[in-house]
Amino acid sequence: MSAQIFRIISTEINASVDQVSAAVTLLDQGSTVPFIARYRKEATGGLDDTQLRDLSERLTYLRELDARRDVIVKSITEQGKITDDLTRKLAQATTKAELEDIYLPYKPKRRTKAMIARELGLEPLAMAILADRACDPEVLAQSYISADVPDTKTALNGARDILTESLSENADLLARLRDHMRTNGVLVSKVIEGQETKGQKFADYFDHSEPVSKVAGHRALAMFRGRNEGVLTLDLAVEPDAPRGTSRAELMAVQALAGQLADSAADRWLKTVATWAWRVKLSNSLSIDVLVELRDRAEEEAITVFGRNLKDLLLAAPAGNRATLGLDPGIRTGVKVAAVDATGKVLDTATIYPFQPKNDVAGAMATLGALILRHNVDLIAIGNGTASRETEKLVMDLLAQMPADHKKPTKVIVSEAGASVYSASALAAAELPDLDVSLRGAVSIARRLQDPLAELVKIEPKSIGVGQYQHDVDQSKLGRRLDAVIEDAVNAVGVTLNTASAPLLARVAGIGPVLAETIVSHRETHGAFKTRRDLLQVARLGPKVFEQCAGFLRVTDGPEPLDASAVHPEAYGKARDMLRAIGIDVKSAQAQSGALARLNLSDFVDGTFGLPTLRDIVAELEKPGRDPRPEFKTASFAEGVNEITDLKVGMSLEGTVTNVAAFGAFVDIGVHQDGLVHVSQLADRFVKDPHDIVKAGDIVRVRVTEVDVPRKRIGLSMKRTPDAARSPNTASAGRNTHSRPQKQKPQNSGKSQGSLGDLLQSAFQKK
Repeated sequence: MSAQIFRIISTEINASVDQVSAAVTLLDQGSTVPFIARYRKEATGGLDDTQLRDLSERLTYLRELDARRDVIVKSITEQGKITDDLTRKLAQATTKAELEDIYLPYKPKRRTKAMIARELGLEPLAMAILADRACDPEVLAQSYISADVPDTKTALNGARDILTESLSENADLLARLRDHMRTNGVLVSKVIEGQETKGQKFADYFDHSEPVSKVAGHRALAMFRGRNEGVLTLDLAVEPDAPRGTSRAELMAVQALAGQLADSAADRWLKTVATWAWRVKLSNSLSIDVLVELRDRAEEEAITVFGRNLKDLLLAAPAGNRATLGLDPGIRTGVKVAAVDATGKVLDTATIYPFQPKNDVAGAMATLGALILRHNVDLIAIGNGTASRETEKLVMDLLAQMPADHKKPTKVIVSEAGASVYSASALAAAELPDLDVSLRGAVSIARRLQDPLAELVKIEPKSIGVGQYQHDVDQSKLGRRLDAVIEDAVNAVGVTLNTASAPLLARVAGIGPVLAETIVSHRETHGAFKTRRDLLQVARLGPKVFEQCAGFLRVTDGPEPLDASAVHPEAYGKARDMLRAIGIDVKSAQAQSGALARLNLSDFVDGTFGLPTLRDIVAELEKPGRDPRPEFKTASFAEGVNEITDLKVGMSLEGTVTNVAAFGAFVDIGVHQDGLVHVSQLADRFVKDPHDIVKAGDIVRVRVTEVDVPRKRIGLSMKRTPDAARSPNTASAGRNTHSRPQKQKPQNSGKSQGSLGDLLQSAFQKK
């Protein structure tokens, strides 16, 4: 069936059969998706990582389908019931559901009512009624009365059970009914009496109905969650108002059972049987099937959304190698502080208490100032959790009072999603054994500003929280998809071999967690790797693994300059041939902009390297180890807008996109509650997919359109409006006009604060 599988996949991913065949061969040989996408473009015709992921997923499904098909054919053959027509139908089945429908009549099953009726000798009665439409079923049934069949009603009920089972095992009928229900079914949700208060978050679905074919994934998952929590009932209504026996579904069942009917007693009885079969058995089982399909579709959409958001977050702009102060805000327990150097090494930690109950603003500012001076801090990363805005205000006051001749650090609000999970993990304990759990979070916040990718790979991706209804979907499938996203992101950026953590190395193509730990252990024992080739000295890292991972690992300042680029070691010879042709070396290629443009790449094409790879080599020689991530930028939250109650309709604010869903984008505007830009408010044009407009991490300008304090809902818009600039609320959004006294506003507890310079100098001397 391989040829058929290749044809199916080629159509689905818009590629040729030869491309699919080549990719499958490479995957079967143990090659990874990142390696194939980057270094085997000639073989696959340039399939990218997205196409290859889709190919791999479909290949698994279709191979499982083939394996199940073989089992079914064997089972039916052993029963002696296989026919050429049945073999053809099984071969043409393209889904597992279709295959199981065909198998139903032959599938071993527990004793059914139809089996019992057959054991009582009632199958001839059912067949006789079907064959002779002029008969009277009541009269025919009298001949089947016995000790086990006391009356005609029992006989006819047995015949009905036999015919109903035949309908429920009619693969063609089931397929047509399912399609009818998908197209015409209406999903109906209602609140369970007495659950209105408990289920207030599901209020939109207390009395809701919409065509099942148009239910958006996020709405479907919301209703399924409501049902699971005992708040909602869910039903699939199909022609509910049609009089008995007249619905299209019932007529389809009648047609499948007996063809065209007249008005004889037999025909009336058969119509009653078909109608009963639809209403009592088929509609229930098929409704479950359609709802399962809806859930699967919604889950797939949710997993896709999570994957795209995670990718955007992982590939967010890094602040780079700059000394950073990480602040994990807290009120009663204090603000945890960690200073890290440009490489992320922990230099210093502290806990400050500027808020209730201690209100030690002066001491907090002195401590922060001393840390900034001592470690020449360039960035201040503030976690966006509880007391984030109050902590930001403290930092702003500190920076405002710093001496004019001292470079002021840049403050940045950083998502702390998953930081607590990392802090309590075994990995954090191993990395930061001398730090209290609470302080590890501050370290993580600082490091994720320096390099989001390197830090976030240490956290279980499900804990990062950029999905919709992520806990309601198939966790195994979600895990596989997120692992693939992380692998693609890590390999797209590349990893510095001599500084990368084990969790980061584990995501490099071909390595994995165990080998990553071995690499780190080898590095700690034998010192830094001087070249990529030194990796072959690592235990259990053989030629195949080296082939997969080498191009994604960078060794800087080593004897081989190409080791710092994405040029694969297998192509080093070709790269040097190209450089020799124009008389320059590797270092000169970067310095002499445009020198490589003189090359005629066609002259270097051979049986191994084609134009796609040659173009990649040229790009890497011109800019070795280029980082595909965007330039680092920060958002500025409006001063005085710290709580949802500070918001006013019409305000224009800057914020950071935290999550993108099918129905819109969530934006952090600094009030501890993300606002929603509905898909209809993302642009002044129709937007089908929010990801076409924004992605997680983007800095955007939004306008407040709605504030619902009790439900903690904020409506935002990114549409341009002619009068936005003249709005009084907009004009004052950056000032304190709309601010009000904050419950946790820093106080100086009556102490004389003095000049910050004196405080800093004093603190610095004490340190």
